[in-house]
Amino acid sequence: MRVTIVGSGPAGLYLALLLKKLDPHHEISVLERDGPHDTYGWGIVFSDQTLSYLEENDAPSHAEVLRRFETWDSVLVVHRGETIRIRGNKFSGIARVTFLEILRERCRELGVEQQFYTQVTDVGSLRACDLLVAADGANSLVRRTYSDAFGPTVAQGKNKFIWLGTEKRFDGLSLIFRSTEAGLFVAHAYSFSPKASTFIVECVGDAWRRAAFDRASDDETCARLAEIFSADLEGRPLLSNNFVRWLHFPIVKNRRWFTDNVVLLGDAAHTAHFSIGSGTKLAVEDSIALARAFAEAPAVEKALPLFEGRRKPILDAYQEAAHSSLLWFENAEEKLHLEPLPFAYELMTRSRRIDFEKLRKRDPEFAAAYERWRA
Repeated sequence: MRVTIVGSGPAGLYLALLLKKLDPHHEISVLERDGPHDTYGWGIVFSDQTLSYLEENDAPSHAEVLRRFETWDSVLVVHRGETIRIRGNKFSGIARVTFLEILRERCRELGVEQQFYTQVTDVGSLRACDLLVAADGANSLVRRTYSDAFGPTVAQGKNKFIWLGTEKRFDGLSLIFRSTEAGLFVAHAYSFSPKASTFIVECVGDAWRRAAFDRASDDETCARLAEIFSADLEGRPLLSNNFVRWLHFPIVKNRRWFTDNVVLLGDAAHTAHFSIGSGTKLAVEDSIALARAFAEAPAVEKALPLFEGRRKPILDAYQEAAHSSLLWFENAEEKLHLEPLPFAYELMTRSRRIDFEKLRKRDPEFAAAYERWRA
């Protein structure tokens, strides 16, 4: 096949290397508007299950990921100045730029063509191929071009959030709740290297405007947020990577994921709120599912329906859980009256994917403490 992939994020790159492994004669081109070393964000998160998928599908890139990631076992919930630890939640973090470099090098080894600084403005001109893959993110131009066929809905979460970093190393996935005169601020923090952590800050409700972040410079934004979370950062600053932007989380869904020889992948097809740490995981697993569909049914007209039929129901359920999580954080102020232990329990069960029995298996000590509190 001649395959054109728009976007060289995790979804596009991982699909490229899997299809090239499937058949070295495939002619695969990955188009990227930015440069090879340009990336946004800090660290990304994988579960043990996703890591096992990486090992199963491409051992060389998996080995490089293992060599460079950070692993933790706990979720830490900070509420009213008290920290509640819930064990048995194993995840791994790696710098997003590092993960992309691993995939790009693997693609070079396999002979995938990578075109950087390529701004796509006319999607129609790319259709002269056997397969056109839209891996161009939540604001996908390919999806917008064929919106009548895909039937997208794009909404926004209410809370403003910003993706920053810090040199403070966090022991586990930390969910930190700090109330101020302006309102509630929530940090989602996790380490991705021995010396650095992702630090996402979410402003609940109108706290962003009441704290005057709409009028703050980049430096002022980082300094003010570092002050709000000074006890958690232990005096360390927040870092912006020269990219400071407050956003509303985009909620992307599509009625269909393919039309003719065009298919959506990753955030172009679906998004899931960052509070369940799944964006890159879902993108990579999309790529695996699509490559497996081609392994079973090499013809485009058979592989794409097979991919959508198997993968979309899984994502529909995942998006439902992610939306429950998003709503929980948007209404987190309603839970602030709770003591730290029941607050942590409510937080852990917010998406309805985890219940008391699952928590008991993961951390019997936490479950027993919660039962004592209820009694």
